[in-house]
Amino acid sequence: MSAYVKLKIIKKVAYVEFFNPPHNSLTPDLINKLIKTIIKAGVDKNIHIIVLKSGGDRVFCAGASFNHMVDIKTKSQGKNFFMGFANLINTLRTCPKIIIGSVHGKAIGGAVGIAATTDICYASEYANIKLSEISIGIGPFVIEPAIRRKIGLSAFTQLALKSQTFFSAKWAREKGLFADVFESNSDLNSEVEILANELSDYNPDALFALKKILWQDINNWDELLKDRASISGDLVLSSFAKYFLNNY
Repeated sequence: MSAYVKLKIIKKVAYVEFFNPPHNSLTPDLINKLIKTIIKAGVDKNIHIIVLKSGGDRVFCAGASFNHMVDIKTKSQGKNFFMGFANLINTLRTCPKIIIGSVHGKAIGGAVGIAATTDICYASEYANIKLSEISIGIGPFVIEPAIRRKIGLSAFTQLALKSQTFFSAKWAREKGLFADVFESNSDLNSEVEILANELSDYNPDALFALKKILWQDINNWDELLKDRASISGDLVLSSFAKYFLNNY
């Protein structure tokens, strides 16, 4: 199968699904398609709720594509690459619709930032999480604001520094990243559908007003994430990061 971003509308719920074999890594093209699809769903008056999920049956998302990172030659290219994640995070938080995250498998790096930026996120017990960025010579700088907002500084620090450790989905629920964790992906899908259908019958203006309150005082993220993308863009050119990426 080839990479895709799909939008399926069932009643008043939009299911946005992305996929990139074999591990659902995010390329710049896939990120751009995700952004455009979420913006499209956000302005569609027939859509009241958005569900963000991925295809496949093992990994929710492996984060940034190493194959694309290894090709970065300049600081400008590096910043542009990481701006993809910055723009995706800002698109999710500014979307006028409540976004439900559905994480069915492992979430690594940028994927944890995506989960943290959804308004409410459900997961299966297979959804272990890891921030691997420090171990490869960069850092989780673009996604840090979103993750720290959800789980706090102490838990984020633990994730960031224990960069080769997978933390369990239950740990992520205890810290506040996941609202609930289910025993199977079938149960996860059922509960996400129940929640989405329930919310879709509510007043969309009230949901939008709630979302604005949930994200109030975050207006500086446009500039903040640009600065963070610059940091990551510089570090991806370091000898440490280049050695890792060339020998991965």
